[in-house]
Amino acid sequence: MAETYSTYYHSPVGLLKISGTPGYISEVSFHDTTQKTAGRKKQLPPLFIQCIEQLIQYFNGQRRQFELPLNQPGTPFQQEVWGELMQIPFGKTISYLELARRTGDTKATRAVANANGKNNIAIIVPCHRVIGSNKELVGYAGGLWRKKWLLEHEAKVAYGVQTLF
Repeated sequence: MAETYSTYYHSPVGLLKISGTPGYISEVSFHDTTQKTAGRKKQLPPLFIQCIEQLIQYFNGQRRQFELPLNQPGTPFQQEVWGELMQIPFGKTISYLELARRTGDTKATRAVANANGKNNIAIIVPCHRVIGSNKELVGYAGGLWRKKWLLEHEAKVAYGVQTLF
């Protein structure tokens, strides 16, 4: 089993924890406080530097799509939902109902919302691009203020729009 690594990046939407192995990223999550790490500092794999560089490019409006190997465990249904999230274009949003439709079952709205909420790779797997059918911001593990910030950032970069909500 490959050794796992974690590091932190201070982003415009707060502290992001990045975890994974030298071969893939398995987590990008929001943290409101810095975690203390015991022991000696390990040299970060080049993939982690690449991930941070791509996040910086994203926040600077220079990157719309990430090119990183990802791996997060989940059920086949969760994997399908996360795959659909990756298909939502930068600067666009879809509803949970539309996400359910894309998985083949319009009655699975709650199930896709649950799978969306279990995504451990924030921003890169863009679960923030899913909104309520009434165009309202609903549900985001990082807090609705972060979801709003990310959507407005993408709209501004993509279309020059100042505010969405």
